[in-house]
Amino acid sequence: MKKYKILFLFLTGVFAINSCSTDDLELSDPNQITPETYFANEAQVQAAVNAAYANLQTSSLYGRMMWFINDNMSQEAMEAGGMEPNKAVFLYFTFNSTTNWISEYWDSCYRGINKANFVIGNAPIIDAIPTSKLSNATKLKFYAEARFLRAQYYWLLVNKFGDIPLRNGDFTERGGKPKSPKADVIKLIIEDLEYGSKHLLSKASEKDVGRATKGAAQAFLGKVLLYEKRYGDALTSFNKMSGYDLEPNFLDNFLEETENGIESVWEVQYDLTLGTANKWGGNVQGQGQNHATFRSQDYGCIDWSGSAPSDDLVNSFEPGDKRLNYTCYFAGDTYNNGTSTFDAGNFFVGRGWRKYQNYYKQPNEVQESGINAKVIRYADVLLMMAECENQRPGGSQPTAVALINRVRARAGATTGGLFPLLSTTLTKAQVFEAIVQERKVELAGEQVRFDDLIRWDRAATFLAGTGFQAGKNELFPIPTAEISSNPNVTSADQNPGW
Repeated sequence: MKKYKILFLFLTGVFAINSCSTDDLELSDPNQITPETYFANEAQVQAAVNAAYANLQTSSLYGRMMWFINDNMSQEAMEAGGMEPNKAVFLYFTFNSTTNWISEYWDSCYRGINKANFVIGNAPIIDAIPTSKLSNATKLKFYAEARFLRAQYYWLLVNKFGDIPLRNGDFTERGGKPKSPKADVIKLIIEDLEYGSKHLLSKASEKDVGRATKGAAQAFLGKVLLYEKRYGDALTSFNKMSGYDLEPNFLDNFLEETENGIESVWEVQYDLTLGTANKWGGNVQGQGQNHATFRSQDYGCIDWSGSAPSDDLVNSFEPGDKRLNYTCYFAGDTYNNGTSTFDAGNFFVGRGWRKYQNYYKQPNEVQESGINAKVIRYADVLLMMAECENQRPGGSQPTAVALINRVRARAGATTGGLFPLLSTTLTKAQVFEAIVQERKVELAGEQVRFDDLIRWDRAATFLAGTGFQAGKNELFPIPTAEISSNPNVTSADQNPGW
C-alpha cells in the first residue's frame, strides 16, 4: 500500500502554549499572528488542525514513552539489559510527582488540547470565512477533527490522572483552571466523539490517510462508553462502523508497507521521509520535524535491547496460538528478508519483540522508525463488542463467542484443534474470562492491558509483588510542575496516596 502522511507542522509562534495559561493567545504585536488575522482561508484552518495532531507524535506520547509507560506497568514487558532507569520506574512503580516523563506526558496532552481548542474556540472567526474560500461542510469536518483530537488527549489524561483541569475552548477565562471531576471530562469526551461521529468523513481520501474518520470516532466513542459500563450504548456505536475487517495476515498491522489497512481504525502516523530533525527537541511541543518513533531501537533485541516480552506474557499464549510468534522473535527465527537467523546470543532473555520492529526487512534497528502506532484496530473493536454483548442486560453469550472466535480463527484456532475455537455454550463468567485472555494475547504490547486491568478491578491481584499499591497506583500523581505553576491546583488536589 502506498503511504501518504499528514505533515503535522505549523507556525511555532501561534502554538507556544502551555497547560496553565492562555496568555500566549492574547497577541498584541501587530506583526504577530492573531486568530482574527490568521484564519482567512482553507489552507490556514487546515494548518491549525494539523498542529493539533502533532502532539500525539511526540516522544512523551506515542513517539516513545507511551510504550514504556503502559507495557511496563502492565508487566507485558521486562528489562532486557538496556532499559534506562527513567523507563524502569514504570515497571516497578517507583515513579512520583517529579518524574519527568509523567510531567511531559501531562504537558504534551494539554498542548494538544490547547491546539485543538484554538480551532474550536475560534469557530466564529472561521465561520466568517466566505464559503468561496472554505465550504461549510469542510468547516464542520475541521471542527470534528479538532474535537476528535481533543477527546483523544483528554482520554489519555483522564485514564491516568482522574480528575483534571478542563479546558473547553472558552478563551474568556484566563489563567490556570482548577481540577474538574472525571465525570465532567468524560461528558465532554463523549460530546466531542458524538460530534465527530456525525461530521467526520466516512473514510479518508487517499491523500488524507491518517486523519480522523467517522469510524474512528464511533470506535472511540464505543470504547469510552464501554469503560463507563454503558454496554448497550457502546455496542450501538460499534455497530455503526462499516468498511473494516481483520487483516488476513496478522503482522500486516505492524509493517510499514501495509499500515493504514482494512483493520486500521485509528493510528498515529510516522514517516521518516518527512524529517526527524526535531526528534530530541520535541518531547512535548509537537513542533518541527518529529516524524519518528524510537520504539525500533528501544525495543530492538540485538540493538539497544531496552525491553523484552515478559515471562508472564509469553506463558499466557495457548499451545498452537500463532500470535506468540507474531509477537516475539525466538532463536531460529529468520529476519532481514529471510537472509539472517537469530541465535540465542541475540537475546538477553531468550526472546525479543517482533511487533513494530523493522528486522523483517533489515539486519539491525536504527534509532528511528517510521512504523505507525496503532491506537485502535478492528480486532480490538471485535473484542470490545464481545464484552459489551456479554455484559449487557439480555446479552447473548453465543454472539459474544462468535466475535471472539473471529479473532481466534485468524490466530489459527480451529474446531476441536490443539488451539480450539471457543464453545458457544460458555457461561457469562466463562465468556468474560475468555475476553480477558484474548485481549491479553491479541493486543500484547499495544498499550491497552494496564487500562483493562484497572477498569476490571484486577490490577491489585495481577500486579501483586510488582510494587503496585492499591488505592494509589490506579492513578498517576498530578505533576509537581502543575501544582507549582497553576494557582488553582494545590497540593490538596493531589491524587490519593501521593
